[in-house]
Amino acid sequence: MNFLERAWYQSPLWLYLLWPASMLFRGLAALRRRRLSAAARRCGKQSVIVIGNITVGGAGKTSLLIALALELKQRGFSPGIISRGYGAGGCNFPIAVEAGSDPAECGDEPVLIATHTGCPVVVDPDRPRALQRLLSTYEVDVALSDDGLQHYRLHRDIEIAVVDGARMFGNGLPLPAGPLREPRRRLHEVDFVVINGEPAAPLELPVPVFQAVMEPRKLINLASGQERPFGGAPFHVGNTLQLVTGIGNPERFYDLMQRLPYPAARIEFPDHHRFGAEDFAGDRIDPHQPIVMTEKDAVKCRSFATANFWALHAEMTLPPTFIEELLQRLSEASA
Repeated sequence: MNFLERAWYQSPLWLYLLWPASMLFRGLAALRRRRLSAAARRCGKQSVIVIGNITVGGAGKTSLLIALALELKQRGFSPGIISRGYGAGGCNFPIAVEAGSDPAECGDEPVLIATHTGCPVVVDPDRPRALQRLLSTYEVDVALSDDGLQHYRLHRDIEIAVVDGARMFGNGLPLPAGPLREPRRRLHEVDFVVINGEPAAPLELPVPVFQAVMEPRKLINLASGQERPFGGAPFHVGNTLQLVTGIGNPERFYDLMQRLPYPAARIEFPDHHRFGAEDFAGDRIDPHQPIVMTEKDAVKCRSFATANFWALHAEMTLPPTFIEELLQRLSEASA
């Protein structure tokens, strides 16, 4: 998290110097929405579910999408997934993503999604083009968009907004003075709101609101594939865990790792950092102590990981009532 992002959640008075720029951003965002929404066109008969948020930074969108895709598969659906593929270096979009795809070409989140869901995944910064490729190439009956709440050229039947329970909306100001991509009243227009974790403040909205929980399940060695249960003491006594992160909101990861009985060193990189072996050389990293990362970061380290590299596998648990209401809304959209 950079200096400005930290300020959004600490609310120093100097942030109000950015107020004119925030009002300009808010006005331009509203104009953009009106212009692009008019151009949205349905690509097929399949329902499209967009999962996103109204704040900058990680709120748990990808975890929710993975959990939702698995729930739909269990109920007999054949979901497909589209993503922008932030950080993708490929130039021949759209790109079909598989579990073994190179994150440098298609982005880290799509590889993680393909690994855990087994669903077809297509990456393209042009979301409607990604959706068209998905529907024309694969037999899917519902499409999920990873992020894209503000990508108004993409037709959608159902919108799900994710809210970080701990950080909520920061100081409540639009970019760049605050973390909001759109005003909070945008949540009045979505179909569902899912709060990731215990909310720091009550959130009353005219749409259904549900609370999801992230639960750590296991630690996976990147070099050998060995799995260890998260509970108890999975490492040797006396180890110091080196928590290496390149994500928008590492605090949730740190909170989970604090449940283990070890001292920890936090080593932060920018969001979507392209990890290389050089990042783990020198005095900053101890090669004799465990390195623990989120799975999102770990997929970028598979080619050079050594025996002390571990990934935390955590799963989002969704309320059954949310799934039932979503299935009902899907049925209505299909009708």
